[in-house]
Amino acid sequence: MTRSRRIREPEPTPRFHLNLDPARLREIAGLALFLFAALTALSLLNLAPTLLTETWAKILRTLFGFGAFALPLLAILGGAFLLRRTDGIVTPLTWGRVFAVEVFFTAALALGHLFLFDPKFSVEDAGGFIGFALGGMLANFVGDVGASAIYFLLALLAFPSIVGLSTAKVRAWSDQLARAAETQRAPEKSVGAIQKTAPPARAESKIAAAPKPQPAAPPARTITPPIIPPKISKPVTGMSSPILTARNRPRRRAPAFPPMDLLDPSSESKYGETDANRKARVIEETLANFGIPVKIVEINAGPTITQFGLEPGFVARRGMDGETRQRKVSVTRIAALQHDLELALAAAPIRIETPVPGRPIVGIEVPNESVSLVSLRGVLESESFKKKRSPLLLAMGRDVSGRSVHADLETMPHLLIAGATGSGKSVCINAIIACMLFNNTPDEMRLMMVDPKRVELVMFNGIPHLLGPVITEMPQVVQALRWIVREMDQRFALFAKTGVRNIESYNQKMDKSSGDTMPYIVVLIDELADLMLAAPEETEKHLTRLAQLARATGIHLVLATQRPSVDVVTGLIKANFPARISFAVTSSVDSRVVLDTPGAEKLLGRGDMLYMASDSSKLSRLQGCFVSDDELARLVNFWREKAITDLRQVPSDPPWKGMGDGKESPDDALVVEAIHLLREYDRTSISFLQRKLGIGYPRAARLMDLLQEQGIVGADEGGGKPRAVLSHDARTKDFEMEESSKKNKK
Repeated sequence: MTRSRRIREPEPTPRFHLNLDPARLREIAGLALFLFAALTALSLLNLAPTLLTETWAKILRTLFGFGAFALPLLAILGGAFLLRRTDGIVTPLTWGRVFAVEVFFTAALALGHLFLFDPKFSVEDAGGFIGFALGGMLANFVGDVGASAIYFLLALLAFPSIVGLSTAKVRAWSDQLARAAETQRAPEKSVGAIQKTAPPARAESKIAAAPKPQPAAPPARTITPPIIPPKISKPVTGMSSPILTARNRPRRRAPAFPPMDLLDPSSESKYGETDANRKARVIEETLANFGIPVKIVEINAGPTITQFGLEPGFVARRGMDGETRQRKVSVTRIAALQHDLELALAAAPIRIETPVPGRPIVGIEVPNESVSLVSLRGVLESESFKKKRSPLLLAMGRDVSGRSVHADLETMPHLLIAGATGSGKSVCINAIIACMLFNNTPDEMRLMMVDPKRVELVMFNGIPHLLGPVITEMPQVVQALRWIVREMDQRFALFAKTGVRNIESYNQKMDKSSGDTMPYIVVLIDELADLMLAAPEETEKHLTRLAQLARATGIHLVLATQRPSVDVVTGLIKANFPARISFAVTSSVDSRVVLDTPGAEKLLGRGDMLYMASDSSKLSRLQGCFVSDDELARLVNFWREKAITDLRQVPSDPPWKGMGDGKESPDDALVVEAIHLLREYDRTSISFLQRKLGIGYPRAARLMDLLQEQGIVGADEGGGKPRAVLSHDARTKDFEMEESSKKNKK
């Protein structure tokens, strides 16, 4: 039979090529302009007379006349513009302004020739040969006066574009200043005032997703004002309605979604066919030396690994009756030769799938000699990604054959990510956030971010999608989880009131009736282990409840941890997260905790991952998308600028601020009961509390510590002696009043 091999790869790219990012090219161009300005100024002023400078000055004076002295100034301004940065982001170049400068300069040369040229002298004293050609040619047709009027009009029309002024911009800028002044003069309304004056749909809004300025017609041109700090406002707290998005939004002065140019161009390369064929022969020969005939029927070249599809052959075996029969090779024999294949291929680690799920072949995944970077832009621009229409569509990466892979968080409906340090876990989270920011406005989706490490997600502070600043303190995490659970319950109550089942039906109904829509909420936690160590009971309780019920309300969870042990990824949490991603982990035990199967310990790191979809137990090996810090900075800066141009208020205080701090203590009621019990006794002990209250020893010991902190009982005297009961009448009254106030607040 003819062996068929399939290599899925494009044409090879050149071996050597120059690949500089746009920022570096602008820096080189800016420095070149500064060098040009210095050389030109020295030449025209004759400060360093040499043959080169004198020749250069002669050429410039002949071509441009008096306009040659403007060239160094224009070069300095152009170089400064190219090197200028705003918050670490390179300012985009406006080619219309460059064209306007050219028009103004040539018109000035022509006017200089028409007004200053004297036939007795050289053209160098006027507008040079360029001014002589332009001014003299037009003057032959319309005369000197007509030519002067035309060139003066051209210069007058080009000047506003040079300085960035236009009628539309002045009108838009004045409208924005007037609206901002009106907002600052307006007094801050109380909760009761908002409930009285707002319409019924808006009165139920907990926080305003966007302000509601006076409607105005959009300007003819989109003008981006200079970057200023975002406007900060405090959200209204204490209201019990879910988050709704007002439909009367400010007019747009910028594109609704960020352009794809914010991401670096894709420069992905593929694996070579020659090297793949060589390794295929090595695999066949190695297995044949051990008496295992195989045939490679498929080769899939991916960015990180190459998968070889093996079809096991037949071997002759003598049976009990003495007859020889052909029997197929057992796949376990192939899997047992993993280390021999690693030695023959000089590549480790390799991963063997016995068999490939849904295929009658055995897959051997061999690392490539060079790993190809999978850019986020390449996956976002793929045809398969563009065909999908979903607000929560995520770019996952590329599979072993180089095809782009995407997933919908709306159908997952939650995602669990695990991986050791440096395996690509945080980059994956950044890519997920970037996908959401590219596909959703703040009116369509809100984010809640938890970053105990304080270095990964804090860069997203200031974008209008955030419900509040990125959470970095542990006590605030419990408050935020309580708030999001309450938000879920309020949304369910609103669904029951309006007669719908989920957020999609609710938003469709609001669209038809011009009501307030409801945004999606995505909760991202970068390190689950810290939460489980600080408050394991409340964290597990709230996350489990959200994972079970929050899908219909549009609330989705993305959890990540670098320590996937059973005390962090508990059975309750894992049971409600069918969609999981595992990057490289340290042992097969950690792989079983996340994926229920080994294999993640053999991954290569740096984005190499195993993905388990929610609708299938089949594992897919992918190379995750990479998004750099510079790309994220450009994306964040886009939304910060848009928040300014759209007059969108970014909340400085989160809506969960009033949810109480610390953990809920289940022993508060026992403390009150123990205080009433000890009124009749002078001494007490842990065993006494066990008998009287019917609790176990650990809880009684904890209760004794709480009583000592409240000053109800004395310190431990040692030797197993009972503790003294102190005077507690006043303390009991204060404690009961404190507990009563807590319950009233709740």
